[in-house]
Amino acid sequence: VQLQASGGGLVQPGGSLRLSCAASGLTFSNYRIAWFRQVPGKEREFVATIARRGGNTYYADSVKGRFTISRDNAKNTVFLQMNSLKPEDTAVYYCAGDRGVIQSQMTFADAYDYWGQGTQVTVSS
Repeated sequence: VQLQASGGGLVQPGGSLRLSCAASGLTFSNYRIAWFRQVPGKEREFVATIARRGGNTYYADSVKGRFTISRDNAKNTVFLQMNSLKPEDTAVYYCAGDRGVIQSQMTFADAYDYWGQGTQVTVSS
């Protein structure tokens, strides 16, 4: 199983970025996918997650209304559209996947077995 995150970069406050997480080596539609982020010296923080078929999504309060997670199972890809970016959104963003995540655990990094390599998002003027 391989997950590859991409789409990060440098953006000004108020700007937008779209992250992608491309998966291979798995039956993608069987996996819940989540995005987490991490800054140096801090624990990995939950951002958003999407269910296997895409009908159920959940967001951290800090990104609700600004970020949108979606998936295209035909292309084995999950997207994170990030709008109205703030300096505090600066972090390395990771996508993660697992088949067996139960709903009560979906915001915990330990619940996911498979991780992408991370993509840097920097929000700065």
